[in-house]
This record gives sequence, structure tokens and C-alpha cells, in this order.
Amino acid sequence: MSSEKVDTDTSSTVDVTKDGVHVLTENIFTDDAVDPVYQAKAHILNDALQEVGMGRYQWGLFVVAGFGWLADNLWPIVTGLILTPVVSEFQFQGPFLKLGQNIGLLVGAVFWGVGSDVWGRRISFNVTLLITAIFALAAGGAPNYIALCSFAAVWSIGVGGNLPVDSAVFLEFVPASHQYLLTVLSIWWAFGQLIGSLIAWPLIGNFSCELTKPPNCPRSANQGWRYFLFTMGGLMLLLWGIRFFVFKLYESPKYLMGRGRDEAAVDVVHKVAAHNGTTCDLTVERLWAAGNLGGVGEEKALDTSAKGAVRRQLSKFDARHVRSLFATRKLAYSTSLLIILWAFIGLAFPLYNAFVTYYLATRGADFGDGSLYITYRNQVILSVIGVPGALLAGYMVELPILGRRGTLAISTALTGIFILVSTTARTSNALLGWNCAYSFTSNVMYGVLYALTPELFPTKDRGTGNAIVAAANRVFGIMAPIIALYADLTSSVPIFIAGAIFVVSGFIALLLPFESRGRASL
Repeated sequence: MSSEKVDTDTSSTVDVTKDGVHVLTENIFTDDAVDPVYQAKAHILNDALQEVGMGRYQWGLFVVAGFGWLADNLWPIVTGLILTPVVSEFQFQGPFLKLGQNIGLLVGAVFWGVGSDVWGRRISFNVTLLITAIFALAAGGAPNYIALCSFAAVWSIGVGGNLPVDSAVFLEFVPASHQYLLTVLSIWWAFGQLIGSLIAWPLIGNFSCELTKPPNCPRSANQGWRYFLFTMGGLMLLLWGIRFFVFKLYESPKYLMGRGRDEAAVDVVHKVAAHNGTTCDLTVERLWAAGNLGGVGEEKALDTSAKGAVRRQLSKFDARHVRSLFATRKLAYSTSLLIILWAFIGLAFPLYNAFVTYYLATRGADFGDGSLYITYRNQVILSVIGVPGALLAGYMVELPILGRRGTLAISTALTGIFILVSTTARTSNALLGWNCAYSFTSNVMYGVLYALTPELFPTKDRGTGNAIVAAANRVFGIMAPIIALYADLTSSVPIFIAGAIFVVSGFIALLLPFESRGRASL
């Protein structure tokens, strides 16, 4: 195989082969992206972690960090799984439950993301699952819908912090050669949906009021959703216990270095090396030397106060980084379309998923088989069908004709089409079949979306770009239950709205001006 190396800038080397283009990134940020002292020291720590290698500590972290991915997908579907029985018991407008949850998710993502830079990764990492567990268990005993919605909002504050914190923790310990494992962690995301559906099936399906007998649904005949929340809360408590008592998480060396605690950062790297059975030649003197960027007598000091840590975190949202995402007409066009895509999908996905269980049950009742048991059995089937979708996405995005853009457009449009067509089903099996198709294509869509988005942002502004699209996704996620409040849950209105938004998003994806297949991201 022929190969040549081309230096494109000071921060990366492109290895061009006949099979494509691969970027070997030495330093993810350019000199003007972050504090130069921090960047110099972080580069030394990256080299040290590469020397330590991928060992027992990082593989253990892969597991316990995966718990965060599991929780991130599990809890948003929990409210959908319990929606039918809680509406039957409390006789309230179900979208209020999703509204409380989505507000909590937004607050959690912001609070824990910034907080982990103030008081450290370790505290945040060890607290989020505990908060989720405590308030989920409390929700199981909720006496009314106000208490339930309130508990859902608080447990979601814990859930919302998992991905921002856990992804940072994992990336700051894993060697650069294995950073691709951050993508592989999404396998835990699929397990979250599957576990929730499997447990909801027997508990809610067998211990709930039938939809054919409203409004006579007393608590004594409707304990299934409470058993389910107790079980899920107990699972979170177990996973937290494994994190806290079984796996010893060291504070992130990059966080310690950023707070001026160079000795502690070096000590952590050596502890990880010892845990892996290897050695490392990192010394605190090397980190100190990195602070003398301008030569003797011109040492640049890093602000190590809590205020300085917050300032560095907020600097990601500096207006210069935002302006850079709109620096040219073509880049501004691309960035705008990505924001719209994430916003629309952030609206359509929860709008559909929040009410699909209720919709399946009521439609099933029309077919004569609308028992809750059948409804949750179908939910398990949908969860299993969705798992291979992400695997197919990894294959399709490398196809010459389709690439990222084509795969995203087709899978997004098909997701909407399958949702819309499902409303025409006249048999229970037909309805299940259409929804299986939706589950499969939506997983392909998300697999491509999560890969394509960061590729279309310049490296030095990628954090800002990801933050903007994520914010758009969460804000529109809050709008979903508000819209649903004005829709009849027993009708197809939420389904039609969600399907139409997905179809429109598919056409928007075709308008993206850049195709990243076979090209190195800048």
C-alpha cells in the first residue's frame, strides 16, 4: 500500500493512503484555542498517558463510565414506559411528566458540566447516579402527579450530568491511541433502552390497570409502575455502589494540573501506571518547565482559582469561537443547518418516544389486543431491533455514493416515513412492523449524526459548535411536551407532527454543503 505524509499545520499530520485519509492528531487545539500554559502541560500529560497505555484501570473506567451512557438512555424512556399507567391512576395531562424531565436534563447538563471544572470530576462522577437513584426510589412512592413530576425533574438533574462528566473523565484518562473507545461506549446506550423495556414488560404489563377500565384505576390495582421505578432506582443505586466502593476513581490529572496541583497530577499518573502494571517517567519538573513558555524570567502563570476554572470553561463560548463557526458564507450555512437539524430532531424524537407506548396501547385496543402486557412486549421487540442500527451506520457512512450526508438524509427521512405510515396500520402486527422499521432507521440516523456533527466543525471551535447544537437539542426537547399538551394523546397528532419533522430534517441533511467521508476534519 502506497502512503505519503503531508503536514497540514502544526497540530496534525495527515496520512494519505489509497484506502482514504486518516488524521493522527498530536494536539487537538491550536495555540489560540486555550490557555497556552494549560495546553503545553496537557500535551505532556497526554504523552505520559500514552506511555502508560491502555490497561486495567482504563478498561475498568470503560465499564463504570458506561453506566452513565446506560442511564442517559434509560431514564428518558422510563417516563414513556410509565406514562400509560400513571395517567390512568392520576388522571392528569401526561406531557407534564416529560416537561419536568426535560427541564431537569437541561439543568443537569449545564450544572454538572460547569461544576466538574470547579470542584472536580471525581465528585460529580460519584454523585450523579446517586441523585438519580434516590429520587427515582422516592418517585415510586409518589402520592400524586405533582410529586411524580417533581421527582422526575430532580432525578433528571442527576441523569443530565452523566454524559458531560463521564465523557470528560474517560477522555482524560484514556491514551490518545484509544480515544475511539468513546464512540464504542455507545453500546451501553443501547443496553439502557433494552434493560428498561425488559424490566417494564413483566412489571408494568402484569401489575397495572387495563386501559379499558378508566377512570377506575386505584393505586392498589396499579402498582406496576411503582415496582418499575423501585427496580430502576435500585439498579442505579447498585451501579453507584460499584462506582463508589468497587472502582477507585482518581481525580483527573488534567483537572489537577489546571488547578495548579502539578504534584498531585503526576502522582495520579503514576498510580494509574502502577494499577496497570507499567511504569512512567513523568516528573513534576517537566510540568513546571512547561509553565516557562517565554523563557527564563518570563514564566506565564495559570490562574488556578475556582474563578479561573469557571472562566476557562466559559471561554469555550467566547464570541470569537462562535464567530469562527460563521466565518465564511459556506461555513455559516453548514453551521446553521446543523443547528436546525439538532433542534428539529430534539423536538421530534421526544415527541414521538414520550407517547409511543400510550399510542401503541390505544391502537392495540382498537385491534382487540391492547393489553399492557402486549404493549410492553412490543417495546422490548422495538429495543432489540434498534441495536444493530448503529452497526449498519458505521458501514454505510464509508460507502462512496452515500457517505455521511446521504446516509443521514436517507435514514432521517425513512424514520419519519415509517412513523407516518404506522398510523395507517390496520392490524397489531402491521403496527409493530412499522415501528420496528422506525426503531432501526432512527438508530442509524443517530449513529451518523453523532459522527458527522463534530467532523463539520473546525477543531479549535469544535467544543463551541457541539455545545450550541446540544443546547438547541435540549431546548427543543423541552418544547416537545408543551406541544403535546395541546394534542389528544389518544389521537395520532403527536405521531404526525414527529413524522413530518423527521421527513423535513432528511431533506435538510441533503443541503449540507460538506461531505466528510474520506476527508480529514480540520
